[in-house]
Amino acid sequence: MRLAIPDLVSNSYFPAIAAVELGYLRDEGLDVELELMFPVTDAAIALRDGEIDFLAGCAHAPFYADPTYGDARLLASLARNMYWFLVVRPDLDITRRTLGNLRDIRIGAAPGPDLGLRRLLETEGVDLADVTIAPVPGTAGNVSFGVTAAQALRDGKIDAFWANGMGAEVAVRTGAGKMIVDARRDGADAALFTFPALMTSGRMIREQPDATAAAVRGIMRAQRELRRDTSLATKVGSALFPAMEAGLIAGLIERDLDYYGPAISEKAAEGLAAFAKAGGLTDRELAYTDMVESSVRGLWESR
Repeated sequence: MRLAIPDLVSNSYFPAIAAVELGYLRDEGLDVELELMFPVTDAAIALRDGEIDFLAGCAHAPFYADPTYGDARLLASLARNMYWFLVVRPDLDITRRTLGNLRDIRIGAAPGPDLGLRRLLETEGVDLADVTIAPVPGTAGNVSFGVTAAQALRDGKIDAFWANGMGAEVAVRTGAGKMIVDARRDGADAALFTFPALMTSGRMIREQPDATAAAVRGIMRAQRELRRDTSLATKVGSALFPAMEAGLIAGLIERDLDYYGPAISEKAAEGLAAFAKAGGLTDRELAYTDMVESSVRGLWESR
């Protein structure tokens, strides 16, 4: 089976990475390979077309493949809340409180996550005509978006970026940028726009329900074991990440542990549906079961 992830050198989808690399999915009887597939909008199309079996990515990604959400279903939350950071050049006179003053800057953001940034800025009163939001130069192909964005900021190719916690941490630690928005913690209403999730297709659920449930159990075990012992993150990072990022991952995971949990609440689903509609991804009024696979809710509740 193939599990696609849009950024491998990242904390964003780490429970899914850990579930594969630490053997938790294998222990559930699943033979799963990780596959880097960027951007997440393309990965959602691959899920729709049956080219992959599972996707760990932003929960709104399936809207890019089908404005009705189609046959895609969310199986579990990898962590709660929107999980990207806005990082700017250190010389820019901008803070979280003065975010509404952003103008005349180039912000790098990946397709898919960029909608979260646009909606966040709109809620803060930023005129999107005053900023340029576009992909980061050099992110095409199999690279880490966040880490590449940090390098682009350092090189002066962009003035800011919107990316994962790893990219933000690298930029801050190297002095390339300063973090002004942590959407998960201080994004206010925007925190409920979207979230990292494990998803699959209705076809997979219908044809292999046992495998679907096994995947959820593997993710839940990864979340549980990481909460118990964050050094497991270093073990995974050392096998997959460059040295600097491998040394950072345990700290990033520890910071996010309070958000780890598989359940997708009604409130989170309502926020996701409203976000997709406000962002022009759909014109439908979507119910919880239009997006979330209800057959696995018993697994969350029994944890």
